[in-house]
Amino acid sequence: MGDIIVVDDEESMREFLDIFLTRQGHGVRTADSVTAAMALMEKIPADIVVSDLRMQGELDGLKLLHQIKEKGYPTEVILVTAFASPETAIAAMKEGAYDYLTKPFKIDEIGAVISRALERRALVTENATLKQKVAGKYQLGSLLGRSEPMLRVFELVRKVAATNTSVLITGESGTGKELVARALHTESPRAEMPFVAINCGAIPAELMESELFGHVKGAFTGAIGEKLGLFRAANGGTLFLDEIGELSLSLQVKLLRALQERKVKAVGSSEEVAFDIRVVAATNRDLEDEVESGAFRQDLYYRLNVIEVRLPALRQRQEDIILLANHFLKRFASEQSSGVTSFSSETLKRLEGYDYPGNVRELENIVERAVTLSTESEVTPDVLPAMKTRRQPRPSQELDFPLDLERVLGDFERQLITRAMKAAEGKRKIMSDMLGVTSRSLRYRLAKLGIEVSDKS
Repeated sequence: MGDIIVVDDEESMREFLDIFLTRQGHGVRTADSVTAAMALMEKIPADIVVSDLRMQGELDGLKLLHQIKEKGYPTEVILVTAFASPETAIAAMKEGAYDYLTKPFKIDEIGAVISRALERRALVTENATLKQKVAGKYQLGSLLGRSEPMLRVFELVRKVAATNTSVLITGESGTGKELVARALHTESPRAEMPFVAINCGAIPAELMESELFGHVKGAFTGAIGEKLGLFRAANGGTLFLDEIGELSLSLQVKLLRALQERKVKAVGSSEEVAFDIRVVAATNRDLEDEVESGAFRQDLYYRLNVIEVRLPALRQRQEDIILLANHFLKRFASEQSSGVTSFSSETLKRLEGYDYPGNVRELENIVERAVTLSTESEVTPDVLPAMKTRRQPRPSQELDFPLDLERVLGDFERQLITRAMKAAEGKRKIMSDMLGVTSRSLRYRLAKLGIEVSDKS
């Protein structure tokens, strides 16, 4: 059963349809004009509007239909008239009417039409809900992805967002670490409180303590007033420490103490002030290596890395390249008021066949450049920058079946690691970057294959 508005300037017709449709179990409201009908729609949009086409000598039914569609109401409109003509029927259907009935009509006829209209209305609503669910699955805040690695990231972020647990976000530059931090904040109970971000590598070491903890007037030369500091500015919300691996050892000690005590002391002050924040850190470095080399404190690493969210490189989530490219295309076309609407098939092949060392940020820049330079509605390859096609490694030997899969894969893995070791001159950190694996994974693979690497850096 549905909510129906009956619109007719003849009171007898309004009363007749009101009685009939009410007996059918529908909720019925009536109006004698377009203005009255739209007033009812603004209060509660109806599922169905049944309107006379010609009221007070004018084709007001078409005017009402146009206003309902213009407002975006998900309402099915049925027009009824005693003055049928092919022209008005065509105009009604073009405007988006569900159906068009001619008086006099059989009572069962309008009942059947309304039933079909309600079925369509339910189907449209169900499809819209499904689309929202699918979109929600593939999107988290400003993050987009339908690949398995990104769906795992979305799942993890949603699980930990509601907690106060410290999170360390790792991944190459340009993978979207700040977007993950913002998603953690907006999905959390702290969403209405401040989200404060700082790049630990962008501020000189001597100023960093003041940025984080604040200072009092006269604490040092140039301290002409009091500074609150980011810990206190983010109170109640989330503090995002980007590129945490750039922090000096001396400041790491002070940061660790603040996190343990949940209190900060401004530079030049003897007073400690409590804070309530959730700390999220991010780095494109391998902090395990930094801990081993002594460049990062182990106790701070474990304090920050309660939960690790590892973002895959774009080359590891190839399914997302076109999804992201189309998203950026729509955004930049809108921002630039451009007529660009799509990519050519050859352009899509070029985009899919590239490795993106700069990750999502590089893809975003490529699409912005393409939209800016394109003069047609379709982006063609000539507006793309020079992009080397991805080279897929292949086993050097010919394969004969049946084979020992574990042995073949082991031999291939050994070839790749040996080549990387030679190119990196045995430097493990460079090797792990070249192979796209963590230092821990590389150590495991070296041990498994019995490969010795003299340089442990």
